Amino acid sequence: QVNLVESGGGSVRAGGSLRLSCVASGYTFTTDCVGWFRQAPGKEREAVAAVITSSDMIYYTDSVKGRFTISQDNSKKTVYLQMDRVKDEDTAMYYCAAGFSGGTWNGGTYQYWGQGTQVTVSS
Repeated sequence: QVNLVESGGGSVRAGGSLRLSCVASGYTFTTDCVGWFRQAPGKEREAVAAVITSSDMIYYTDSVKGRFTISQDNSKKTVYLQMDRVKDEDTAMYYCAAGFSGGTWNGGTYQYWGQGTQVTVSS
């Protein structure tokens, strides 16, 4: 059984930092595209960042470029999302996804999803 578990969310002041972690069990990220997504109340889910684990190719949505960093640690079966200089608009539930099966990194199909970790940014 594949499980993805996110952690690291919480409340942070605008301009601060958080590091989210996505740990896999029953699955390895060795050759995959692992993505971070977010969904704010009343809004559609949005792709934030993704990493092609075999090549380390990385993608970011424009609104987080220069502030967020996605990275991986295959030995720990973990993908991280370092969030720096956070803004109010970063408030959302953050999900990681894996088991990419095709399409674009931000619009394609991911087979496995975690339960999410809440990030709340206050001014």
